[in-house]
Amino acid sequence: MTWSERVVVRDGVRLVCRDRGGPGQPVVLLHGLAGHTGEWDAVARGLGPGYRVVAVDQRGHGHSERHPRDVSRTAYVDDVLAVADQLGLERPVLVGQSMGGHTAMLTAAAHPARVRALVLVEAAPGRADPGTPEKIGQWLDSWPKPFASREAAVRFLGGGAVGEGWAAGLEEREGGWWPRFDRDVMVGAIAELTRRSFWEEWDAVTCPALVVLGRSGPIPPQEIDAMLSRRPATRAVSIPGTGHDLHLEQPGVLHALISGFLDGIGGADRQVGR
Repeated sequence: MTWSERVVVRDGVRLVCRDRGGPGQPVVLLHGLAGHTGEWDAVARGLGPGYRVVAVDQRGHGHSERHPRDVSRTAYVDDVLAVADQLGLERPVLVGQSMGGHTAMLTAAAHPARVRALVLVEAAPGRADPGTPEKIGQWLDSWPKPFASREAAVRFLGGGAVGEGWAAGLEEREGGWWPRFDRDVMVGAIAELTRRSFWEEWDAVTCPALVVLGRSGPIPPQEIDAMLSRRPATRAVSIPGTGHDLHLEQPGVLHALISGFLDGIGGADRQVGR
């Protein structure tokens, strides 16, 4: 399954997307912090020709604008809407991992008429933790930049499918392999998430929602319990043997869960005559 590069510009910020075309229900894939569109390739292939699948390099990431002035949560939400508008994606399903899932949730909460359904992959409303930006900065500072080789990057970034997925976001230049993002932009992008929780936004989501979790992921069980108690119609699935990067570890399982979820809400639509 091939894809074409599409470029969306909003307020001077260039956003690069992988568009797999197709006439079906639009699905927008949003990666996590320091991620890139390529992380979704296996999931997108699994979704196949039945959906119009578009993966977005979010601002500050991948091939998109590297140094945007605005890295607020609102800016990321407005980017999603711009992608939908400029690519003709009517009421897309939003699928996001980690920070991308948070962006998807905020978009669905603020613009309920614009979102068909929501899939959160290792993402939740969160909890205030002022120390997180410093931890993220220290983690990024620990990367031996540049990596001497792509193989060295794969090993450092976790090995296997996870390491391969992260390493695919690097670029070869100046005698090594470098991230396609700026460290301070990443720290700035995560800062707002750590100053407060976003439970009011979760409560405001009205579309069907699926939450997919890694069995060894970092989201605490009590946070998931709270999500389900506040929105009992939410479907939640935990995948054994996976962690935060479950979309890289088990893309086949994830795309099957997404497909089944979308088939289910499609049937519900037909029953009520939508």
